[in-house]
Amino acid sequence: MHCAKRNFFSVATYKLQIIQKIPLLRPLVALSVGIVTSYHLQLKAFVLLFAFTVTIILVVLFAFLLPQYFQYKYNWLRGIIFYLIFICIGSLLVFIKNENNKATSLNNITNAPKNVLLTLQEPITVKEKSFKTIAQAEAIFINNQWQPVSGNVLLYFKKQDSLPQLQYGSQIIVTATLQNIGNSGNPGTFNYREYCLFQGIVKQAFLNKKDYINLNQQKIFFLNEWIFFTRDKMLNSLRSNISGNNELSLAEALLIGYRDDLDRDLVKAYSNTGVVHIIAISGMHLGMIYGLLLLLFKPFAKFKSTKIIKPIIIVLVLWSFSFIAGAAPSILRSAVMFSFIAVGESFGKRSNIYNNLAASAFVIILFNPFSLWDVGFQLSYAAVLSIVLFSKHINNWFYFKNKLLKNFWSLNAVTLSAQILTLPFVLYHFHQFPVLFLVTNLVAVPLSGFILYGELVILFFAWWQTAAHFVGVITQKLIMLLNSFIQHINNFPFAVWPNLQINIMQALLLFLLLAFMGAWLLNKKTHVLISGLIAGSIFFGIRCFDFIKREQQQKIIVYNVPQHKAIDIINGRNYQFIGDSILKEDGFLRNFHLQPSRIKHRITAVNNITPAIVQPSLIQINNKSFLLINDKTSFNNSQQKITVNAVIISGNPQLYLNNLMKYVDCKIIVADATNPLWKIGKWKKDAEQLHLQLHSVPDEGAFEMNL
Repeated sequence: MHCAKRNFFSVATYKLQIIQKIPLLRPLVALSVGIVTSYHLQLKAFVLLFAFTVTIILVVLFAFLLPQYFQYKYNWLRGIIFYLIFICIGSLLVFIKNENNKATSLNNITNAPKNVLLTLQEPITVKEKSFKTIAQAEAIFINNQWQPVSGNVLLYFKKQDSLPQLQYGSQIIVTATLQNIGNSGNPGTFNYREYCLFQGIVKQAFLNKKDYINLNQQKIFFLNEWIFFTRDKMLNSLRSNISGNNELSLAEALLIGYRDDLDRDLVKAYSNTGVVHIIAISGMHLGMIYGLLLLLFKPFAKFKSTKIIKPIIIVLVLWSFSFIAGAAPSILRSAVMFSFIAVGESFGKRSNIYNNLAASAFVIILFNPFSLWDVGFQLSYAAVLSIVLFSKHINNWFYFKNKLLKNFWSLNAVTLSAQILTLPFVLYHFHQFPVLFLVTNLVAVPLSGFILYGELVILFFAWWQTAAHFVGVITQKLIMLLNSFIQHINNFPFAVWPNLQINIMQALLLFLLLAFMGAWLLNKKTHVLISGLIAGSIFFGIRCFDFIKREQQQKIIVYNVPQHKAIDIINGRNYQFIGDSILKEDGFLRNFHLQPSRIKHRITAVNNITPAIVQPSLIQINNKSFLLINDKTSFNNSQQKITVNAVIISGNPQLYLNNLMKYVDCKIIVADATNPLWKIGKWKKDAEQLHLQLHSVPDEGAFEMNL
């Protein structure tokens, strides 16, 4: 009994020490809880204001009106009120930042105005089939007058011989109808609409020259103009001194996160081998620059003025680089953290890395609460926290007298430790695990450091073309070496463990399992080991239950793939595909539209599903049948009327539903994404008159039916 009490109080004391060492952890947790709760519950304004008002009343009551003995006796109420304050702040932040909650938002304009004044927020970029940019809505023309409006718009311009005569800050009037941003609606696919909403993007438009009017005037914010001007100068300098498409595109991505020119297959190779962080601008890049700045200031350490000048210059350089690189959450977090470290060390104080992490996270989500859903944000914090917690202990596993071997193992220890707490996020978001990450990081990270420093030298000597070109040639050779190494490793059949599926609950349990097991290895506490085993048991229990569930599944899925026919017949953990052959050959189309569903359902392709009878125009399985109609389908007046569960229409046929119903008796009609929207609209009106249900795949997403 006494032993149990001692363990309880020792754990409580340990938790109290953690909270005292990381004072910003509690407000960070409370703020995050408020943000997540408010977003998912979609709380109304009056509910949030009521909760905030009650919390303020409790603060005043507890702090000023209640007697001191009562405050002392119920001191635990102070902590609850403290959490409530930040939960309310987080909830209000989400409501304020959510574009859908603004009365002036484009999403809340019901009569779909065709004249919208927009200001371009970035330079136009070249895509495969179009030009793209983001614009901010300024006003709409309603009732013969301009009225203010808010929200960002994705603009796509039809690709022509040259770029539209538009740039950052250009103002245009769009005369075409703005469209809603939709999701494909395919099972397991990325929620693109939510992703855009988190960035304030609520509409999109596909424009020809006749669809907009260039006002030949600009609305410019000085800082943004400087950022885009500087980025263009840097990109032009790289393009002048580094040749080769793959080499140049990787140099652009590594230096400032410019990824528009990257080859898809190359990005996939970096992802499969576990080094995609090299081409996704992150804290690693800022850490390299920070280390270089410390090295440059080392010879001036004897001067007293260095103590003041050093942190100022370091902070200015770090933040300038962060803004030029696009001010992504991961690099802003690193900028805040390294700023704290630089200032703290200049005054001879050892900064608390955990509190620095909490402080930077607090500032970022206070500015943008939707950063919590950003994958880069999650991975960055998990990686840094994992390195801080485990790298030192992993490094102590082996001792080397040789300095080279010691540094070699230290790099491995950092790489290995970074994977521990990032594993749940990698599995949940990317559904794969890079098996050879240790080998690739061992070569790629140091090599990318030399490449980054080479690019900085190119920029520094941009005025001296001979020197810049010489360094550019060396940098290009290093990038070729890096790309060749990554692609070679990616060709190994065991380089990546693909098709891994876990849900949010499993990701949380896996995170707890890794955290508890890591803590047990460090402290050998029995209760920590038991907690980890419980989390692991629940994790594998959920996984086993899901496998059993998938063995029993039987369904048909008609996917939403623009201009393509795609159907999966699923029986257990096998599927048979019916559709366009290009979806088997084009890796991007397959991986983007179909693979997420197949991973979610844990299914493997087979040539024939055993109980199914698949004919060119008819599918029969488990006493259910589906009629496939395309532009070549015809009916004979003498043929007998057939009964099916659903009719699937593909290929934009010349078809009238009232004629079809003379030959077919069905419960539902499915129009897939190979049919134009205007024709589906006509079919929908005909279906209503015939008292039939029509599922429009382009509008409503994939069609699923259990068999």
